[in-house]
Amino acid sequence: MPPVEINAEIDDEVSALLRQADQRYTRGRRRLVAVLQTGNGPLTITQILAADPSLPQSSVYRNLTILEEVGAVTRIATRDDFARYELAEHLTEHHHHLICSACGDVADFSLDARAEASLDGALQQVADRVGFDIDTHRLDLLGTCASCDDS
Repeated sequence: MPPVEINAEIDDEVSALLRQADQRYTRGRRRLVAVLQTGNGPLTITQILAADPSLPQSSVYRNLTILEEVGAVTRIATRDDFARYELAEHLTEHHHHLICSACGDVADFSLDARAEASLDGALQQVADRVGFDIDTHRLDLLGTCASCDDS
């Protein structure tokens, strides 16, 4: 399977993050980043392996842990047995998640600038009341996806 091309800026940023942690940006890690970049939303390890069967399963587990530790990957825990993984927002774009409580599926969604500003304002008010400094926010909506709702 030929390597998937990834965004050069993302590639450079992941490389820098790994270098700062005295880690190498190996071919396997590059392929893993490419799969996450081209995936349609957060992916399970099973989905990652299906997208690039040349990746050894044990390496995927190890590399996801390292990429998460350096801040290149975000792990999304759901109610099912499978965590999902995606590139960190600072590498892609700010977004939120719809998480199905029944099947564990995770879908990304974004708010328009006006709604995002309104949400930021409401969250800042809460933080101000308790003396909390916000770096960023993440919004996960829990519920039932259309597939499970029809079941």
